Amino acid sequence: MPFPTPAQHELVVLIRPGLLTYATDDNGNPSGLEYDLTQAFAQELGVDVKYLVVEPEELEDYLVGGRYHLAAAWLSPSADETMQATPAITLTRDVLVQNEASLPLSELAQLSGKTVHAMAGSRQAETLSRLAREISGLNVVTVGQGTSLDLLEKLGEREIDYVAIDESFEEIANQYVPNMRTTLPLNEKQPVVWQLGRHPNPELRIKLDAFIERVRRDGTLARLEDRYLGHVRRLRQADVVRFLGEVETTLPRFRKFFEAAQALTGIDWRLLAAVSYHESHWDPNATSYTNVRGIMMLTEDTADHLQVGNRLDAGESILAGARYINMLKELLPEEVEEPDRTWLALAAYNIGPGHFNGARMLAKQLKADPNSWYDMKRVLPKLAQPKYFSMVRTGRARGGEAVILVENIRSYYDILLRNAPPFAPTPSTAASLTRLVLEIEERRKAYVKRETIAKTISATDKDKADVAALRLPTIEQEPDPARPVDKD
Repeated sequence: MPFPTPAQHELVVLIRPGLLTYATDDNGNPSGLEYDLTQAFAQELGVDVKYLVVEPEELEDYLVGGRYHLAAAWLSPSADETMQATPAITLTRDVLVQNEASLPLSELAQLSGKTVHAMAGSRQAETLSRLAREISGLNVVTVGQGTSLDLLEKLGEREIDYVAIDESFEEIANQYVPNMRTTLPLNEKQPVVWQLGRHPNPELRIKLDAFIERVRRDGTLARLEDRYLGHVRRLRQADVVRFLGEVETTLPRFRKFFEAAQALTGIDWRLLAAVSYHESHWDPNATSYTNVRGIMMLTEDTADHLQVGNRLDAGESILAGARYINMLKELLPEEVEEPDRTWLALAAYNIGPGHFNGARMLAKQLKADPNSWYDMKRVLPKLAQPKYFSMVRTGRARGGEAVILVENIRSYYDILLRNAPPFAPTPSTAASLTRLVLEIEERRKAYVKRETIAKTISATDKDKADVAALRLPTIEQEPDPARPVDKD
């Protein structure tokens, strides 16, 4: 195909659906490591990208047919030597996964008599085809529709027994299908490349080779790998199983509060739920030894700043926590992009904006990028080391805990994106949430008034028994008609 130029052509990219290649969120916004990388290359050329998203069963025909500039589909070099490719972008290998309840295989010879599934047109299908020639009785089934995650969900339900997948994808999939286990590597590390067809444009080939060398050298590729893979190794299988159980049993009690908070702040309710789960395991009465309290684990100072009446009121705490996260995001410089802006704000949520600003100052002194979560999660733990915290005015902080918090929240959020629907308000639900927010606000005001009266009485040494006579009604408690109420 002709070399793409801003005036005449667009970059045509062959891609297939998948979490590491090309996936869309609830609003249709695309993402994926391959997607982000091809976008970066197109920006370097100054051209737009046209994506041809094809199902696995169609991929081989498209690859052979040409009419694309590059195929970014998590591919290895083709066995057909006439098909050209870029240098290696990264390395990976194929692995065998099975349900954890089944007897684990320990060597390839045990695949005899077994049926293993893989996506059609994938490197795993080629690997299994080769193994089937070496292992008698190995039955290979290729699936042309859907994604590897669909296969793994069938594995989790024990509809199928064995699946061959990419090692990198297996790490992501553990968050969605926790009852699977990896038992065997099926080959050695293989390069992941962009295939270019039989007759790539020579000028484009030179640009591609230089681009891949640069992104590997300057950290761009490492940052993208961290965005999609950096947090997925944090949670143990037991953590994921417990979380999924709480999603079914506990989350429904508080979902309306998270949705109300999204309506007020624009923050995805599932992200707020992920923050809350990490902080308190959705326990509205949670209290730490430092007196951090409530379902969003707000400090007393933060609660006072946000004018929170009762940190143990789940609705009030969730709305306040969401407002606080937005405040922390707004404190960051305008040039900080998503999702880094959110992850950085959550780190500040954990250690406080003062210590977080200290970490940003330290990052600058260490020649790291304070606007990049990839860089900051390496700087934050240094706040616990005298060599480094002596370099900033804010002093020592447990920055490593902030990193763990953010990475765990990223994992919980990924799981909720897969297991909980987005908030899509109708006129009736919007009205209901408005009433809920008003109720929470009235409850907050009543609580603050009770506390103010109690403190006033205590300060003047009046009989504390009089406090009972001054109780104000709450949302749950109607006023006693026989008892006069101060309406000031």
